[in-house]
Amino acid sequence: MTATGLQLAIVSGALVGFGVALLVWRLAPADPDLGDALQRLSPEHAKRRSVEATHTASDTRERLGVWGMKTLPAGAWGTIPVKELAILRIPISRYYGEKIMFALLGLAIPPLLTTFFTLLGARLPIFIPAVATLGLATVMFFLPNYNVRDDAKKAREEFSRALGGYIDFVALERNSGAGPRQAMEVAADVGDSWVFRRLSEELARTRWSGLTPWDALHGLALELGLPELDDLADIMRLSGEEGAQIYRSLRARSSGMRSAMLATEKGKANEVGEKMSIPMSLLGVIFLAILVAPALLRVIGGTT
Repeated sequence: MTATGLQLAIVSGALVGFGVALLVWRLAPADPDLGDALQRLSPEHAKRRSVEATHTASDTRERLGVWGMKTLPAGAWGTIPVKELAILRIPISRYYGEKIMFALLGLAIPPLLTTFFTLLGARLPIFIPAVATLGLATVMFFLPNYNVRDDAKKAREEFSRALGGYIDFVALERNSGAGPRQAMEVAADVGDSWVFRRLSEELARTRWSGLTPWDALHGLALELGLPELDDLADIMRLSGEEGAQIYRSLRARSSGMRSAMLATEKGKANEVGEKMSIPMSLLGVIFLAILVAPALLRVIGGTT
């Protein structure tokens, strides 16, 4: 089936109109986002920039992301998962680069499939690959958003599990007579996972930044979206500023976190058990049908 002149005219007009729309969008003056501008002036943004500076732009994704940040308008990226990128320690340039690479992959797949089908002798109307190309590119452009949020959810769960152990270590250090700062730093040096390293880096930064350790943990909790870490910062603030005895409070907090995680795991196990009950019920119904079918057929055969 060959493309008619009308189909070619429609597709050509659509491509020309799309190009003109992109040109107008690029040249039109854009109003700056006030929230984005204030976020760029915040200390948290400066800290993220220092982390990104440690990554070289040798990666293709980062180079592509840097080009996209300079070329494409800010509104084209949609909502940026800032907290998710912060907990995964992914530079925003790499995140932008992944979105562009996924979009380019979506642009390339439909033409390749169309060429393959054409070689097999199956000719498709030209508007089908055109629509499929734009649709797949759009879907794959937003696919990294889902990947980042899913990975960040797993990272937060791992952080919560490790934080329970960290709180116990801090409680033991405080019970042995260590000061608030010393207890937090020594407890952070015990583990070798990325959670303990992240806490150790944040506490070490407070020695020259002028912040107290609990204020640093409070800022880290807001940056990463971790309310459990914010609770620990509040407890340590009571110990550092008011000299309160916090051993029981820390142990109660770690016990509460473990109970909450256990309840979550039990909920997941119940969901899996409910899903498994469906095929088991179907197997039971099939087994009963096999047992009843011969007798039912004999009764039907005897009545006819």
